[in-house]
Amino acid sequence: LPAQRTQGGSTENSRGRMNEREGLLYDFKGSSAICYILIMNIKEGVLLSSDGLENLKIDDFQLHASSTLRYGLGAHRGRLNIQAGLYEDDLYDGAWCAGRNDALQWFEVDARRLTKFTGVITQGRSSLWSSDWVTSYRVMVSNDSHSWITLKNGSKDLIFQANSEKEIPVRNVFPAAVVARYIRINPLSWFNKGGVCMRAEVLGCPLPDPNNYYHRRNEVITTDELDFKHHGYKEMRQLMKVVNEMCPNITRIYNIGKSYNGLKLYAIEISDRPGEHEVGEPEFRYTAGSHGNEVLGRELLLLLMHFLCVEYLSGNPRVRHLVDETRIHLLPSINPDGYEKAFQLGSELSGWSLGRWSQDGIDIHHNFPDLNSILWEAEAKKWVPRRVPNHHLPIPDWYLARNGSVAVETRALISWMEKFPFVLGGNLQGGELVVTFPYDKTRTPGMVHEPSPSPDDHVFRWLAFSYSSTHRLMTAANRRVCHTEDFAKEDGAINGAAWHTAPGSMNDFSYLHTNCFELSMFVGCDKFPHESELPEEWENNRESLLVFMEQVHRGIKGVVSDLQGRPIANATIAVEGIQHNVKTATDGDYWRLLNPGEYRVWARAEGYTSSSKRCEVGYDMGATKCDFALARTNLSRIREIMERFNKQPLRLRHLPGHRRNASLTWARQRREGRG
Repeated sequence: LPAQRTQGGSTENSRGRMNEREGLLYDFKGSSAICYILIMNIKEGVLLSSDGLENLKIDDFQLHASSTLRYGLGAHRGRLNIQAGLYEDDLYDGAWCAGRNDALQWFEVDARRLTKFTGVITQGRSSLWSSDWVTSYRVMVSNDSHSWITLKNGSKDLIFQANSEKEIPVRNVFPAAVVARYIRINPLSWFNKGGVCMRAEVLGCPLPDPNNYYHRRNEVITTDELDFKHHGYKEMRQLMKVVNEMCPNITRIYNIGKSYNGLKLYAIEISDRPGEHEVGEPEFRYTAGSHGNEVLGRELLLLLMHFLCVEYLSGNPRVRHLVDETRIHLLPSINPDGYEKAFQLGSELSGWSLGRWSQDGIDIHHNFPDLNSILWEAEAKKWVPRRVPNHHLPIPDWYLARNGSVAVETRALISWMEKFPFVLGGNLQGGELVVTFPYDKTRTPGMVHEPSPSPDDHVFRWLAFSYSSTHRLMTAANRRVCHTEDFAKEDGAINGAAWHTAPGSMNDFSYLHTNCFELSMFVGCDKFPHESELPEEWENNRESLLVFMEQVHRGIKGVVSDLQGRPIANATIAVEGIQHNVKTATDGDYWRLLNPGEYRVWARAEGYTSSSKRCEVGYDMGATKCDFALARTNLSRIREIMERFNKQPLRLRHLPGHRRNASLTWARQRREGRG
């Protein structure tokens, strides 16, 4: 086939759309509704598949091949966008590769039921070291796996042009849908310096069969009446507006800045008093879309804001309590420029990385200042905490320079993170099923991965498990590995650096620069699922999203004030045995996430005497109240008096003992109006 279209069918890769789409709408009498939707969307250049390889709906045992180079390159690895391990001898490599390089090889999918096949998408092998891809192939179908029919272009076999490199997906649409149970891809030519290797997606629609066990066992139905579709930038903004109009008393829309292309970064606040920080009420945030092509997180947050609004109006007690007691911020699209790139090409053709980076080529999630190195170097020199604090580390001057390689989206995020006293946050990612937590950077220089626990490792593990354990799939022992790691063995949660090192991550920066404990939720193997899969993905994540938000009310909270009841901002809250502190907000209130147990807690502020008390955290939800009232130090009182009378404070340490006492007496008398 030519690059665009012939009588036999059509080809499309991620560099261009189909120019001619007429004649692709076929009348299949007796088709189910979903099949009509499928074929109608072919006419628009978008194909929907209800069961597929990338989304793992097709099990490994349904994939077969003529031969295999080795186990790690077996048929079960021939899924679109599957990613390889780092080394060539991995059990989890990045494609199916035939044991021999000849035109007799094939890759087969058993749909387990009659299916209307409409097309095929192919990629080359995912590998850092090898270059392998198929350049042309035939397609055959069968109902019994013995008798095979090759798709024809008239009297000749229909030859489909495939890939010219290994990453960009190429889609071929059949001239007419074909009904069969089995489908084979038969490579005919391949890159001359490589071998017969491919990743694939088979597009189609299963015919109705209520007695089919393989379909029914994976069927998930949602009862929530929400807007299950992919939303472009304007549609996202419109949905947020609709939610705001439905629930004007508990929502507020605002933006934190603009993207490189000038698109506003919209957020929505959900609270019983939107636009206002209530003393003692913690602030929570969810973000998504720092990698623009990981669109599932974006849609989950849009569904979540709609869900919270609808359930609040209906009187759901759980949702009402959450909204009334928490100030929630949802930022669904950090990188709208990248999303628009992926959205234009759609689910399969956007590939694994198109739209991941900002418009100026920056990975936003890993674009924050590396405060880990600053802290660890200071610890090695024993400067912590006297010369360098263990919390709220300042941003280095070099990072703030105008010519620094910092995305405008990252600068907007940092300003937002500093503006609100966030306590807990989650950023939704895609392409895996796991929750990661700080530190994301390895302590040992040069190490690709090693555990790097933070002082709050035990708290982070609790938080991570609260999400993974309530997700429908993350901790399922029988679920298939997404790519190379079996995170179900880790209870669906892992220290970020133990997976792979990532300097300058949003999670580490949030922990070391602000009060907010930030985690990453990788919410699905497929970064860009079909619209038809969104209801199931919502069911997979809904409970987890709610449970994780509720964790913001775990630990201790309180207000730090002086003896006259005036709040003290920027006071330090330290927990004995944990080398990481937090600070009070403008109103003197603070929140400190802790696991159940009894703790000795200290409150310190410049110009005040320190105070400590024992605070007990229980297993029931709800933070333990632990207030502090601090007395002014004598020195701070003297300074205040002197400044009031426009005089410099006395340097008491240079005075003899009797003169120092006399000075203190004089200062006390002046304050009491008797001097």
